[in-house]
Amino acid sequence: MALELTAVFREDPDGGYTAFVEELPGANSQGETLDEARTNLREAVELILETQRAFVVEDLGGATVIRERLLLSA
Repeated sequence: MALELTAVFREDPDGGYTAFVEELPGANSQGETLDEARTNLREAVELILETQRAFVVEDLGGATVIRERLLLSA
């Protein structure tokens, strides 16, 4: 499954880069280089999604639910 998001990188005046994903609140990171910021941001997004999935499983507590794919076009 491919999901396309928008990564924004800002060069810091003191060096390095800050990064965030426009469509995903809380997906923020930084790096000494642009490549490091990209890598760190990808990891942050993966961790947010993994954590959210774990919260949902815990919250549902074994309830019967319907899961289906949600396809969006922007």
